[in-house]
Parts: sequence; structure tokens; C-alpha cells
Amino acid sequence: MDKIVIQGGKRLSGTLPISGAKNAALTLLPCALLTEEPVTLRNLPRLADIDQFQHLLNGFGVSTAIAGSRPQDFGRVMTLQATRLTSTVAPYDIVRKMRASILVLGPLLARAGEATVSLPGGCAIGNRPIDLHLKALEAMGAEIELAAGYVRAHAPDGGLPGGDFTFPVVSVGATENALMAAVLARGTTRLENAAREPEIVDLCRLLAAMGAEIEGIGESELTIHGVDRLHGATYRVMADRIEAGSYACAAAITGGEVFLKGADAHDMRATTHALRNAGVVVEERKDGIHIAPNGPLKAINISTAPFPGFATDMQAQMMALLCLAEGTSVLNETIFENRYMHVPELNRMGAHIETNGRTAVVHGVKKLTGAEVMATDLRASMSLVIAGLAAEGETTVHRLYHLDRGYERLEEKLQLVGAQVERVGGD
Repeated sequence: MDKIVIQGGKRLSGTLPISGAKNAALTLLPCALLTEEPVTLRNLPRLADIDQFQHLLNGFGVSTAIAGSRPQDFGRVMTLQATRLTSTVAPYDIVRKMRASILVLGPLLARAGEATVSLPGGCAIGNRPIDLHLKALEAMGAEIELAAGYVRAHAPDGGLPGGDFTFPVVSVGATENALMAAVLARGTTRLENAAREPEIVDLCRLLAAMGAEIEGIGESELTIHGVDRLHGATYRVMADRIEAGSYACAAAITGGEVFLKGADAHDMRATTHALRNAGVVVEERKDGIHIAPNGPLKAINISTAPFPGFATDMQAQMMALLCLAEGTSVLNETIFENRYMHVPELNRMGAHIETNGRTAVVHGVKKLTGAEVMATDLRASMSLVIAGLAAEGETTVHRLYHLDRGYERLEEKLQLVGAQVERVGGD
């Protein structure tokens, strides 16, 4: 099993390219199920989750062709075509590895009138039930049953009629599934208290490019007028705001100066606000974001929240940064109840972090020390890399497969800005 070895204490400097967004790409890929015409996605990141989702779509009869596959390239171009669906079953063996697989439920139901999808897996960061996905689809006319670990969904003859649904809590995945189901419904669907994340906006824009009729894009109330069919489209995946925020923390913790090429400051306002409060210079430019030091790091308080609040996917990385800040920081995790599994590993490196339920108190220390640490989930993995970049001595991060799910060629990008990192084969 691969691991990454980091020699800490190197100040990062230079230009680092930001890839297409993992969370957006995994939402855009299943849109190919909604039409028999080709859908081409540009700026698709090279990630294990993307490859896994491609394999899942192939199982439905979707053909996939990849361009831009040169080893030195970041990002790829993939054309998907679902001329004829040969299956509507998403099996356990694939879905258990990746929670995003549940996003085929809505489009399969819309296009084929039926779907059988295994209950999902993914990172062990807390309970993430799919009840809101199912309730939204039922409000649109779907008949759903749970049996033997699978969701079995059926649409009435003639397709989903559409309907109104108010999400009791904001859910990104449920909003995405409902959107993809609604675009081919026979009537109009209204979704209230819908998620507003930039990845939702990206999904709406692709669906609109395919001929969907959606009102309220970027707002908490979406109105979708169902159409008879969608056509193909070519679309560029948005920049990854979580990757950009992660590398911003990496630059800041080393006192470095890095230009994040392609990052979109508009999509990561809560992250840039937190960085500025922590004493980091953040300069927004037309083609990216410039990160620079401005004296010692300062303690701040953060609570995660749905967009436009501070993203839960940035909590672990910001915590790593705050380990070296002057003073005491308080972090509240409001989205997932089990997202502090990186805390014991950071403490092994000399951090002073205490947790109580969903609250973490980070007492800033003068230095971190390299150690052998174990990644527990995707974003926790990145927090350990960030800490390792600033730590004295050598840090080895095990279970690198977590990072490969969400960060395109991480060690190569870090090497571009002067980090001393190496991927090595495990035992």
C-alpha cells in the first residue's frame, strides 16, 4: 500500500494548478444517463473516484472515451454516451466503495423509469442517510422500497409526474438527485431549502446546456419544468474549491507564497475569509488566487455550515493550519458527527487539540514534529500532509488511497512549489 513521505520545513513558493472539482465531476458524470446523445466533460480530474464512477456507468451500457491522457497532463476530457441503457442496477461491489454512486438513482429513474441501487459506502465520517433522496423522489411520484440492502425505485407509466418538496435540512446529494430526476418529469417540480453549493450550480448549468428548464439557479428555491428529452453537450468542470483551499493552507502553514492558478475566489469566500482572519494574505486575481504570509498565524473560531458557510470539507485542513497559530482556536463541526478522526494523528505530531463532541479546541504550539501517521478519510489525509509540510523532520502518511480519491497527483503538485515529498510503495 502506497504512502507519502514528507521532509518538513520547506517554504512553498511558485505556481500550483488547481484541478477540476471532484465533487462537481461526480455529479456531472451521471447526467450522461439522461440522454442518448454524447456528453463531453472537460477539465475532469484524474482521481480514483472518477475512475470508479466511470466503471459504474459502463455497467449501465454507457460508452466512455478519454482524451488528454498524456502522463504530464492535469485533467482529462471524457465523452460519455448512453445510446441504450443495458442495465438499471448499481451493484453492491461498486457502490460500497463510493457514496457518490447513489447519484445514479435520479437519472436512471427519470430515463428508464426504474432503478435498483445498493445502499452507499464512502468515508467513515459519520451517518449520512439517504432518506432525503428517497423522500424527494417520492414527492415527485416515485414508488420506492428498501430490500436486501438495495433501493428499488419505480416511476409510474409515462414517467415521474413531478411535485413539490421542502428539504427539512440542506442536503447537497439529495438536491442533486432530485434535480436530475426532475428534468425529464412530465410536470413541474419545486424544491425548497435546496442546497446552493457551487457544485449544485455547476450541475444546473450542465443540465441547462443539455436543454433542461431550471429557474432559481444558485438560490434555495429551484423550479424545474420537465422536458420530453435532453440533448448532448460539452461542458468544463468547475475548479475544485476544496483542493484550492487545501493548498492555500499548505502554503500558509509553511510561510510560503503560492499562486493557485485557476482557483475561483467567488466559490470559496468562506475559506478565504477564514484565511485572512488567520493572518494570511489572500489576493484575488482574474485567473487565480495569490497566497502570501503576513506575520504569525492567528487563532480563529470556525463553525462549518452549508454554502455559503464554511465547508465541512475544509475543516480538517484549517485545523492543521491553526495548530501553529498564536492563541486558541475553537472549531465546531455541525455537518458530520464523526469528523475529528485526524485529531489523534495531529496530536502525535505535537499538536495540542482537545475534542468534546462536535467541538475541537486547538491550542497553538510553537512547532510540529514529523511522525508516522495514519489517514482515516479523504480530508483528514490532507490535514496530515499539511501538518507534515511544516513539521520538523520526516512525516510518513499511510493509507494514501484516501488522498488518491480526491487530490489529483498530489505529490507532483507539491513538488512544483518546492515541497520535498515522495510517494513510496508500502509493505
